[in-house]
Amino acid sequence: MIDPNAGPVFDRTTLGDRVFSVRAYLYLLVFGVGAGALAIELAAARLLDPWFGNSQIVWAALISLVLACLALGAWIGGRVGDRSPRLLPLLAVVMVSGVATAVIPVMAQPVLQLAIRDLLELEAGLLLAAMLAVAILLTFPLVLLGAVAPWVVRIALSSVNTGGRTAGSLYAVGTVGSILGTLAPVLWLVPSYGTRRTFLLIGLWLVLLALCGTPWVARRQHATGFVGVLMMAALLGFDVLSGSTSIRPGPVAGSVPSRLLHEEESRYNYIAVREAGGERWLKLNEGNGVHSVWHPDHILSHGIWDYFLLAPWFSADPPDPATARVLVIGLAAGTVSSLWTDVYGPAPITGVELDPAILEVGREWFAMDRPNITAIAADGRQWLSRQDPSEVWDVVLVDAYRVPYIPFHLTTVEWFELVDDHLAADGVVAVNVGRTETDLSLVEAMVTTMSAVWPRVFVLEEPVPDGVLGNVLVVGVQEPASVGVFADNIAGLPEYLSGEFRAFAAMTVDHATVGRLDPDLKIWTDDQAPIERIVHRIVWDWLVSVRESVHAPA
Repeated sequence: MIDPNAGPVFDRTTLGDRVFSVRAYLYLLVFGVGAGALAIELAAARLLDPWFGNSQIVWAALISLVLACLALGAWIGGRVGDRSPRLLPLLAVVMVSGVATAVIPVMAQPVLQLAIRDLLELEAGLLLAAMLAVAILLTFPLVLLGAVAPWVVRIALSSVNTGGRTAGSLYAVGTVGSILGTLAPVLWLVPSYGTRRTFLLIGLWLVLLALCGTPWVARRQHATGFVGVLMMAALLGFDVLSGSTSIRPGPVAGSVPSRLLHEEESRYNYIAVREAGGERWLKLNEGNGVHSVWHPDHILSHGIWDYFLLAPWFSADPPDPATARVLVIGLAAGTVSSLWTDVYGPAPITGVELDPAILEVGREWFAMDRPNITAIAADGRQWLSRQDPSEVWDVVLVDAYRVPYIPFHLTTVEWFELVDDHLAADGVVAVNVGRTETDLSLVEAMVTTMSAVWPRVFVLEEPVPDGVLGNVLVVGVQEPASVGVFADNIAGLPEYLSGEFRAFAAMTVDHATVGRLDPDLKIWTDDQAPIERIVHRIVWDWLVSVRESVHAPA
């Protein structure tokens, strides 16, 4: 039982008469630790994003882990604080958490590299082990930080009569610090310094925060702070001398050998430009999907981007692609817009891309400097919703994948109604959708939803080898056309088009079908668009099918 008349539980031999200063420091400590804990969470999301994606499932797992760590830390901190309500061990805990935070990206890199390799090799057990190891890396500093608040409450508590006020004030200050920790990595640290140095700076912040409390401990115990500073200096020095802040996936075993031409970390993505055989690839985040390609000696890309060029020919009264107004949502580095220009001529093309850094990469490395291409850095849906109703396009192409996900707000009936509001009377819309050889559930969902807006929806499949995640173009037109119309349009392609393109177009006719409507499927809306659940099932089924084929007897 606490004596109501007792003062704060401090070591009087080291504090002297500076109780007020110590109390102010305790508030600073709780504020700083609250900021550090949330900053670790946001930086960890950025660290894991390139490897495991940025879906709601990943966020749910990360938030659950953080909350579990903080809860465990609070339980431990309350008990340790009762047994040792002293400042020195608390400072040591904060300092150790800072050092542990700083080494997270260094320790995580080989573990994450193992995880992505095992994903490609379908070793699910090792993948789970690698993810568990990453969780452990985050758990240690977060549990330590979770112990701080109840420990500080015990130290600062001077009377049961003011216990609620003391605890409430400290937790309020800690919550305000958490707000700072939420905003700082997103708006400042990661964009300015990258993910690795963000962890280093968070760790340095925690170490310096602990050092601020050393005036109230015995001088012979200052060595603890000195050791912490030396460790942080060594980590920062290693980072500077290494000359690299890259913590992202490189080439993995079994992939096509490529040469890194450029890499950077923007506010939204880790961006890498690689080259192999004279062809350049834009690779974002996880490092496996290719988001843009460019080959100076080829007319076509030999990928799904070529299929977008066929969208106008699904219409019974196709717009002239040489003069059509084209809108590309998900421009990336400009593969589709450049192909359209090379094949059809300088039609006016507006491309919208969320990440302005990708647009700069497109201009520098992918020849996306055509005068007919207007590149805009914005969210596609938000940007289109701000356009005047008189602004219409003949062709709207949606290629906003973040492999393997499509942003859910670009899959709903409200989105397609917005597109239709800005589509010409004979206009066409085409959406790139993922699939496996046997699972077309995402395609079927898009067909069902788009059919609520356009009278005819077509499916054009890109042939892919067995066991490969492929793409399908889902095309909506304003009138009830048929596959025969598409075939006739392809057969009558203008003579000015290259023979290579006309041969490619003729090959695709056999892969075009009218979209199948499933009466059991619901139209996706802004309120309910379960895209993550479907994509996760597609990926899981693909992993199982490929694993079975690998281990099947010869």
